[in-house]
Amino acid sequence: MFPPFPVRIERRRVLFVQVNHLSDSQLLCGYLERRSEEAFVELVRRYVDFVYSAALRMVRDTHLAEDVTQAAFVALAQNAPQLTDRPVLSGWLHRTAQNLAAKTVRSDVRRRAREQEAAAMNDLLATESAADWQRVAPHLDTALGELSEADRDALLLRYFEGKSAREMARILGTSEEAAQKRVHRAVDRLREVFAKRGVAVGASGLVVVISANAVQAAPVGLALTISTAAVLAGTTIATTATATATKAIVMTTLQKTLVTATIAAAVGTGIYEARQAANLREQNISFKQQQASFAERIQQMERERNDATNRLASLTDEVAKMKSNNAELLRLRGEVARLRQDARPANDPILVAAQSWLSRVTQLKKRLEQMPEERIPELKLLEEKDWLAAVQDSRLNSDNEDRQALGTLRTAGKKKFVPVAFSALQKFLQANGKQFPTDLGQLQRYFVTPVENAILQRWAIVPAKTLPAGLSGFAGEGEWAIAEKAPVDGMFDSRFAIGAVGYGKTDYLLSENIDLLIPVYRAYEKANNGEQGYSMATDYPSRLVPYATTPEQQAVVQKLIERSAVRK
Repeated sequence: MFPPFPVRIERRRVLFVQVNHLSDSQLLCGYLERRSEEAFVELVRRYVDFVYSAALRMVRDTHLAEDVTQAAFVALAQNAPQLTDRPVLSGWLHRTAQNLAAKTVRSDVRRRAREQEAAAMNDLLATESAADWQRVAPHLDTALGELSEADRDALLLRYFEGKSAREMARILGTSEEAAQKRVHRAVDRLREVFAKRGVAVGASGLVVVISANAVQAAPVGLALTISTAAVLAGTTIATTATATATKAIVMTTLQKTLVTATIAAAVGTGIYEARQAANLREQNISFKQQQASFAERIQQMERERNDATNRLASLTDEVAKMKSNNAELLRLRGEVARLRQDARPANDPILVAAQSWLSRVTQLKKRLEQMPEERIPELKLLEEKDWLAAVQDSRLNSDNEDRQALGTLRTAGKKKFVPVAFSALQKFLQANGKQFPTDLGQLQRYFVTPVENAILQRWAIVPAKTLPAGLSGFAGEGEWAIAEKAPVDGMFDSRFAIGAVGYGKTDYLLSENIDLLIPVYRAYEKANNGEQGYSMATDYPSRLVPYATTPEQQAVVQKLIERSAVRK
């Protein structure tokens, strides 16, 4: 038997994610039994787009849709034990997302209604009560002083302290209904007092402006200042305590207890606030020290920044000078080369060879201009050195020599494209669960730089089993590969293939006629003590002539002989 075709094989390691092949039920079981984070991440990857799209259609808001999607997968984790036997997990996820979306929409509607109501109330208070308060405020305290104690207490409890009817009833020792009536009566009497002073305001308007404006926040720190001063004035506190104790002689035991507790609370509160003031002063001193340290650090950083800026400017000047010097050096080198060339005789062998080399490249390019069908778009990927390499060993004195050089060029162009396509294929397989693309256009987003569609149109996705043995192995365990649709020149071109695990090339003439050549190889090996017939096809094809017994075999061997003559 002849050996496998000697092709250049390059294999790449492919990552296999085991969970990709598991069913939803298996993933849920893995999550429940082993708390497998990978299993749950795979479930999320499979269905996150589906759930998010459904949520977005229902709530019509991207932020709410994200909340619904997250809540749906939280529910999936919580209900995993009941879902392991469910064949279609997407149905449960859709129903859950639908319920969550409906609940979210209802909550959002209620929230917006509350916000609108609050905004409307604020506007009402801001527009309607401002003018009334300006008229009421100068007379409010005088008017309260003219009320009876019962009416004044009722108003203060309800609108200044914000007590409810139940709290007022408990404080005043009466029923809720009686407390409300007392408040209404007090409001009417207060309106009468304002009316006597020339301020006309309705009952509801009076209630609104008093509730909104009567009690304002004291300046920050005022309570602390008062308490601190009270604690520091120890003699005043002692005198007040003595006077209070004298009055307590005529009080009941319960009243004495309450007064004692009140004095203790007042003194204790004052001491606490004094300590707080001392702590705040210490913190203030510490903050000022830190601020000074930060200011010094900022100044230091500014100095360092200025130094760095100056160094950068200096380096920029040096680089500019170096570039100028380099340009001058290149100019001088070019001048020296020109002078050497001028000094070299016209028949200098090196000069003659170089000129011949360049002229062959020009000849090859002219042929492509005259015969564009021999050009492939991959040639745009070549550099000038690739063109020089293609004609290095050829004189281009015959049509076959031109064809061989063009075949070498096309192979070089395909060698530029194939590794790039393999890299894009690997990225696609990893992103799509090892599913092979159905169209080469799907690889475009995975190329580092865009690839012309004209190049992709020369290639096709084919069953791996239809490729020659030397190329089908690149598919690995997969069923598909990427290969050229057809060669430009079946005698001198190479054929490339790209699979899931690697890529490579083979001789197109040999691989396409392998079925015809195998009997010829075997007959040659049998007659020549096992000497390999395949090596004769590439090196000495004329030795296979006696063993080519059919016209088809003879035609293939004759092509091999013609090609071998060009290569020699």
